[in-house]
Amino acid sequence: MSAIVVGVDGSESARAALRFALEEARLRGGGARVVAAWHVPTAVYSGTLMPPDASLIEELEVDARQAAERAVEDAGDAARGVEVEIVAREGEAAHVLLEEAASADLLVLGSRGLGGFRGLLLGSVSQQCAHHAPCPVVIVPHPREL
Repeated sequence: MSAIVVGVDGSESARAALRFALEEARLRGGGARVVAAWHVPTAVYSGTLMPPDASLIEELEVDARQAAERAVEDAGDAARGVEVEIVAREGEAAHVLLEEAASADLLVLGSRGLGGFRGLLLGSVSQQCAHHAPCPVVIVPHPREL
């Protein structure tokens, strides 16, 4: 079974990438691994040498997982009949996606995520993944760029 990894972050580009990945997984008769990377905000560390509370870390992971699950639900018919695995991992998005793609047949990303600068044609995460991925990469254009 082919495995397609797709990164989600709540952006319009990620939603378009998810729909593409789910449709491609169906065509290939495979599954999709939907990956949401999360991290502890830098502000949590400011002014203290103590690590963040374990409950905060758990909450961030649960929030990332639930956001990925909602994205799959919102994909509607595109997800029908596709085996979907949700992965929520702590870490920098490009690093997490590249690790998850190590055994994948395809990595699918949106052209721009939630961060960065407006007007860029390609976001930093998709650019890093395109340069370093261990498998073929599809970068789905932002819906307004089509």
